[in-house]
Amino acid sequence: MTRDEISQFLARRNETWQRHDSAALVENHLEDGTVDSPFFGHIAGRGAIYNRYSQWFSSFPDATYITEHLLIDGDKAAQIIKMTGTQEGEFCGLEPTGKRFEMRCVFFFTFLGDRIAQETSIYDITGILLQLGVLKAKPAF
Repeated sequence: MTRDEISQFLARRNETWQRHDSAALVENHLEDGTVDSPFFGHIAGRGAIYNRYSQWFSSFPDATYITEHLLIDGDKAAQIIKMTGTQEGEFCGLEPTGKRFEMRCVFFFTFLGDRIAQETSIYDITGILLQLGVLKAKPAF
């Protein structure tokens, strides 16, 4: 895909993500695509990727994100986002807290043809768990 095609692809993906449409989101990935993320680890194949989206939206039914920066180089893209959500469902074995989180996240994509072949997500797990009230931190000062 060209730079413009990747930019348009990710704009459409953003709209789909805001609708929490797991079935449509998984179609953005190759059948044997992979995703690496701090919470879900390494997953491969559309079935596992679909479960990841569904679990996230079930845990955070009001989750939203805004793209802050998009960098595209050849068949690779880095998307820096700001995400928010309220934990209303079970999340990684944790009961719902009803608390909100806000985080910045980076998605690194590698494309093959017109699909995502590989995605790596980078974000602050500890920060999210602190905001959800699962972890407590002592003041540093």
